[in-house]
Amino acid sequence: MKTKYIWIIAVIILGFSACDNDDATVVEEVVLPDLEAGSADFSKFISLGASFTAGYSDGGLFIAGQENSFPNALSKQFSKIGGGAFNQPLMSDNTGGILVGGSVVRGYRLVFDGSGPVPLDAFLTSQGAPVPPITTEAGISLGSNFNNYGIPGAKSTHLVFSGYAGLNPYYARIASAPTATVLGDAAAQNPTFFTLSEIGGNDVLGYALSGGESDSAAENYDPITPTAQFDGAINAIVDALTANGAKGAIGNVPNITSLAHFTTVPHNPIPLDEATAVYLNGASAYGAYNAGIAQAFDFLVANNSMTREDADKELAKRTITFQAGENNAVVIMDESLTDLTAINAALIGMRQATSEDMFVLPASSFIGTEAVPGNPQTVNGVAVPLADKWVLIPEEQEEIATATMAYNSIIESLASSKGLALVNLNSILEKAATTGIQFDNFNLNTSLVTGGLISLDGIHLTPRGYAFMANSFLEAIDATYGSNFIASGNVAKAADFAVSFSATLP
Repeated sequence: MKTKYIWIIAVIILGFSACDNDDATVVEEVVLPDLEAGSADFSKFISLGASFTAGYSDGGLFIAGQENSFPNALSKQFSKIGGGAFNQPLMSDNTGGILVGGSVVRGYRLVFDGSGPVPLDAFLTSQGAPVPPITTEAGISLGSNFNNYGIPGAKSTHLVFSGYAGLNPYYARIASAPTATVLGDAAAQNPTFFTLSEIGGNDVLGYALSGGESDSAAENYDPITPTAQFDGAINAIVDALTANGAKGAIGNVPNITSLAHFTTVPHNPIPLDEATAVYLNGASAYGAYNAGIAQAFDFLVANNSMTREDADKELAKRTITFQAGENNAVVIMDESLTDLTAINAALIGMRQATSEDMFVLPASSFIGTEAVPGNPQTVNGVAVPLADKWVLIPEEQEEIATATMAYNSIIESLASSKGLALVNLNSILEKAATTGIQFDNFNLNTSLVTGGLISLDGIHLTPRGYAFMANSFLEAIDATYGSNFIASGNVAKAADFAVSFSATLP
């Protein structure tokens, strides 16, 4: 690498004098060091992970997003010091969709229509513009020799599962055989350096996206991966990738409930006029329910099944009241509540939400709709409580946090024992969700649409977010292997990466 220079211009005002001196400019030359690899060999770089590794954004995988993936940004820096080509299994178009046997299994990516995220096809149709067809077919093999093995939707156990190509249309495009494993195909590239990212993210994300659905018969049931299974999978992955002496960097699991998908929808978005509030509080609506639960708790106390203190505490939690105004809390089902249906079948476990509850992003378009079209007495979230799939109650959030901490403990121990660089993505997301993170001249936070970090699906990153992620990996690589990407200025620049994609990408 040739030495790079940054010219810092400082203007010094000398002040007025009888001689009327002009302002003077002093130019200071700052010399950055040459780029060094330290003990790492970047000649054959592969990246293994899930959707973040793939460059998934705005609810879809598409060419422009893949070109802004964080491992692709890394490869551009690695190429300056011996890194080879970085080949990605690019999609066939920029629609964000994918076909299996000619049928759509993943629809169009999201775009911003001025008020919120909407599917690309719906937006273009509303504008009278032609809608491009989805052309990426999962059944068409691209071969298996790639550098990016980011498989959207993959859990830790999926990466070591033989036959996963039959379950995941993205992996089906690049699997070396129907019985291949993602790990086996990645390790077959014989990397000298690798990154592992969001291994464990989908192990809790599916559960979170389902609202913590615990009914195994439910269509969206997606339980948290047991810690022992995650432990076995992540150890197998690291062992395989380091078997020939490769070095690497691994990211831990962020607290996913800090993402915009779970923080955007408020718990109290219901506006009511006085007449409606009075009706809902009356005997023909929630008034009868409130009286019923009060009687049920009196019964439990009288039978020594519950203390008066505990009964009063839960009674206050479950009593449902509305008032005229803009910010009434929605009514939700809560499986953690005491089951009163044995006393009275009508006393189902429901309550009004609090600020401690989290709602999945799709709830924004469901709350306030009518369960029975044309019947205003069946408004979802008001007269009809929201089902489990729409909300993460505190107990479910705690399950996610507990699993995340357990996964991260394993990852930290593994990184230490194998001498891998550890990237604290958990800490980065936490900071982004509170104070924001500074990236060159931009402050990025987790707000939907306006934050600059999180894309329109509320989960995955924008191109600028992925660039920041790449730099975070470079920082950890420098600290572990003695390279100097950060100090030498060989990093992704925020201004080179956008925060949104046009609806008319070619």
